Amino acid sequence: MRPAFDIKQAVVRFGPRLPTQGLTRHHKRTLQAIAACRTAALGGHIDACDECGHLRISYNSCRNRHCPTCQGLDKEMWAIQQEEQLLPVPYFHVVFTLPHELNGLCMHNPRFMYGLLLEAGWHTLDSLGSSPKWLGARTAATVVLHTWGQNLSLHPHIHCIVPSGGLCKDGKWQLPKRGNARFLYPVAAMKKVFRAFFMQQLRLALEQGLLALPAGFPYKRGPYYRWKEALYSKAWVAYTKKPFAGPQKVVQYLARYSHRIAITNHRILDIGQDTVRFAYKDYADGARKKEMALDGTEFLRRFCLHILPPHFRKMRHYGFLANACKNKVLAQALAALANKNLQLSSRSQRRALAKQRLFGKAADKCPCCHKGQMVTIETLEANKSPPAHLWPLFYN
Repeated sequence: MRPAFDIKQAVVRFGPRLPTQGLTRHHKRTLQAIAACRTAALGGHIDACDECGHLRISYNSCRNRHCPTCQGLDKEMWAIQQEEQLLPVPYFHVVFTLPHELNGLCMHNPRFMYGLLLEAGWHTLDSLGSSPKWLGARTAATVVLHTWGQNLSLHPHIHCIVPSGGLCKDGKWQLPKRGNARFLYPVAAMKKVFRAFFMQQLRLALEQGLLALPAGFPYKRGPYYRWKEALYSKAWVAYTKKPFAGPQKVVQYLARYSHRIAITNHRILDIGQDTVRFAYKDYADGARKKEMALDGTEFLRRFCLHILPPHFRKMRHYGFLANACKNKVLAQALAALANKNLQLSSRSQRRALAKQRLFGKAADKCPCCHKGQMVTIETLEANKSPPAHLWPLFYN
């Protein structure tokens, strides 16, 4: 069911009122793309039924990764690709979260801070996995970055999907050496390794003057050291959830997270003249469902906090799932577990299958007579209305 309100309506209504202070050119271009999505500004095409002659006009999508209406096909294609790489072992869900004291640095240095967060998470999993005490084998992880909380506040964290075990040098599969199938690595150890690596790299960047500092940052020696020691002494959030019920559940879960944006259209309850009202879960209150109303410009300001830098990869594969060695090493892992040959489909094959899953076999069927096929008869250029000889059909 199509939601009654969407982010595009909020962008069109409140975008002109949004203060430009703090907005980058990339933020503005993203908002412009969302506002123009599936309108004449991006062009489109006209389809006609080859049986009854029914006409249908379709405008192009903006294809921006922050637009909620443009993620369906890409998400399905990504899910198909992950299904081909599943191993017949339990998978664990690991979450790493940055302390809120680092939010100012994240806002001024998103590329560095989010990249370091992803690297620190993998460093933690790789270090514990390579240790003979816990695993002593080559492991892997699929890591997804999220920067938001349910109320659109800045809350940078990563979701890691980790297989139970790893590949040994002799080609055999090694299961975790301690505990049972419900155990990955000790949470206390993950917290320490994660915090130590992140703070070490952050300290080097700060001392070398590589980062833009937010207002009020304690750059003088005394306040800086107190700020640093407070972060070192803080208990950072890292935890492991129970294993998934099966490999297919992993893909279903990842597909929901992989292409998610800060807020979906279904959570927007109302867009008024001055405010936006949306639903959220208050995890501090037992995940109870609540509603929040924000001024329209404040809603867009919070949304812009989660627009990632250009070309920044928020989904990354590490270990034997890395693109540099995936085909070879993943095939070895599958052979060690189930003697299964690795067969990866091409992008065009995944696209065709994704369309079939999303729209079914009747995607090109005529919605009027339900017999003929819809065939493209004319292409519409950007920023132009349908041709004049078709106006009576569309503007009666």
